[in-house]
Amino acid sequence: MDADRGAGTATSTDVTDVLVVGAGPTGLVLACDLARRGIAVRIVDRSPAPPRTSRAKGPNPRSLEILDDLGVAEAVLAAGSAPLPMLKYRDRAPVAQADPWAGSAPSPDAAYDRAWLVAQWRLEEILRARLAGYGVRVELGREVVGLTQSPDAPAEAGADAGAGAEAGAGAEAGAEDGPEARAEDGPEADAEASRVVVPFAEDRRGEGAALRARYVVGCDGAHSSVRKLLGIGFEGTTREDQVMVCGDVELAEDALDRGLWHQWFDEDGAVMLCPIPGTRTGWWFQAGPERDGRGRPLAPTADGFRRLLAHHTGLPGQALTRAELLSTYRVNVRMADRFRAGRVFLAGDAAHVHAIAGGLGMNTGIQDAFNLGWKLGEVLAGRAEPELLDTYEEERLPVAARTLDLTSERLRATLEAIRRPGGGLDSAITADTTGLGVGYRWSSLAAGRTHLDASTHPDASPHPDAHTHPATVTDPTDVTHPDARTHPHATHPAGVPLTADEGPQPGDRAPDAPCTEAATGAGTRLHRVFAGPRTTVLGFGPGSAAVLDEVAATYGGTGVRACRVYAADEDRGENRAGEQSKEQSREQGEEQSADRREGRTGAESGPPGCAVIDAEGHAAAAYGTGASARAQASAGGAASDARTGTIVVVRPDHHVGLRVPAEDARSVREYLRRLHGTGHSAARPPEQSSERSPDRFPDMVDAVRKG
Repeated sequence: MDADRGAGTATSTDVTDVLVVGAGPTGLVLACDLARRGIAVRIVDRSPAPPRTSRAKGPNPRSLEILDDLGVAEAVLAAGSAPLPMLKYRDRAPVAQADPWAGSAPSPDAAYDRAWLVAQWRLEEILRARLAGYGVRVELGREVVGLTQSPDAPAEAGADAGAGAEAGAGAEAGAEDGPEARAEDGPEADAEASRVVVPFAEDRRGEGAALRARYVVGCDGAHSSVRKLLGIGFEGTTREDQVMVCGDVELAEDALDRGLWHQWFDEDGAVMLCPIPGTRTGWWFQAGPERDGRGRPLAPTADGFRRLLAHHTGLPGQALTRAELLSTYRVNVRMADRFRAGRVFLAGDAAHVHAIAGGLGMNTGIQDAFNLGWKLGEVLAGRAEPELLDTYEEERLPVAARTLDLTSERLRATLEAIRRPGGGLDSAITADTTGLGVGYRWSSLAAGRTHLDASTHPDASPHPDAHTHPATVTDPTDVTHPDARTHPHATHPAGVPLTADEGPQPGDRAPDAPCTEAATGAGTRLHRVFAGPRTTVLGFGPGSAAVLDEVAATYGGTGVRACRVYAADEDRGENRAGEQSKEQSREQGEEQSADRREGRTGAESGPPGCAVIDAEGHAAAAYGTGASARAQASAGGAASDARTGTIVVVRPDHHVGLRVPAEDARSVREYLRRLHGTGHSAARPPEQSSERSPDRFPDMVDAVRKG
């Protein structure tokens, strides 16, 4: 058996929780996130071998945070390099040098300040290795040719999607899911009927058959078979006049300085050469194409690359010794009508494709996966209602629409810049392309927030090409989505700027902050506290202790961690029930180090409670709790100390879900119930019932509310 085919060949009786279709960065991140949660996941790809590509040049800061959570950031950093200064030429002569990252540095609330250069195929290798650590391997040469959803698929599928999926499935899949097949399945027939049947094309061994999955996620790229089988539209434009040829090439040693990203922009074309990290002579090659006598672009060839090199750079053509992975890129701006049809979801390029400027295509897909993974995990574990899955499209569709506009605007700025000597690709890089500012303030998971008016945001302006840009409307207060006026989640994905003391609001990315472990004194960071597939409840101030104790007692071991954040001068007293002893902290620290080395970042790693010291006040500053605590203490004096505090609930994807005063324990209880049910002793069977067990929070909640 092929080593990358997984546990075995699918048969008509094979069942899995989630089938991921497509093994690029989006699919691999999703599969890793699900596997570490103990979810049964299969991942297939139609390619007979792991694909190699030269387009995506690496993760941005937000994606690096996600990769860090998955335990692979160190490997990614080691395999790549920091982004390079750009040397720009005109008429073969250097005219300017720019370093877009010269003024940036890691900050207390963001450990990663810049994107990282790493070949996409190398990133995929790292993610496949991490996935294999969970016992899951990519099943190569498996092409999905149909989808049949059961009649009980959620209403979001709609009649058209259901019909499209069933038509695509074909007669074979329908027969396998017919009454006779279900009868043979025995007592589990009812459960089987609520799944998606996915038939595969016959491979080179003549193997095909089908797989049943509770959920399917199409991560299979811009030409997604899953999207087409669902009949979901993919509206947008392809600019035939904006064409680039790409490839991985080798140059003779010492042909160019490998410490620079070289960019030649001339009146009649361009050549860009960036060193591929981890190689001695490898370069990413991008250029305007050669054209025929009628001005039509020619297909890329090694000899064509040599001619382009000699023409624009002055280097001899023979300096290019090898060229592979040749492709033609056309600016493509498209977005799916919706990201969900029943039990099937779309993510990454299957849901949206962007202009290449800003490097947000792969990164937006990685962030799609991180948003969806924890929601699938909670629903499949039986802790959350299936309605939680509705928030995937609610949150990610507006982000994708905004990203389409952002990358199109950055491309336009870059094309304008390179018309002038000294202009280059640095024009595509802005603070928006880091991904750190993306949030979901409009989301129904942003507790206590109302929908924001997009007109209050400085970027709320119509796309300059709104009359032709399919993902933009002309009203600046509308979200940049073709159905913005009718789409139920049509809210601009950017919020109102915060004041320094206000801190992050529900929906915002949860800031990082350096701190120390209370029991051991070892240095750590809040994002390391968040790491792993869990929700984290942060407690600031003495009034938060009782709520944290309740959270630890109720949810310990079921995906929720309580963490007390002490100020440097705060009396810590005795360890509380929600915190661990010094010995437990030491043992847990050793276990977590081993977990990260071996890729075990699942819910089983780490205790239900912890405590950290905000020695330098960075956490209080990042979360806006310092000023509020001082105001409460000043107003109430010593008598208010027991009530002083703030609770911040951080979702598994590092976004703030809830931020309330410590005495509002009821809001904490209700929010956690929505995400994780009523606790480890009351979890309902996975996907069997929507009934909730009675509230088991102790009566002391009311006492906390009253101080």
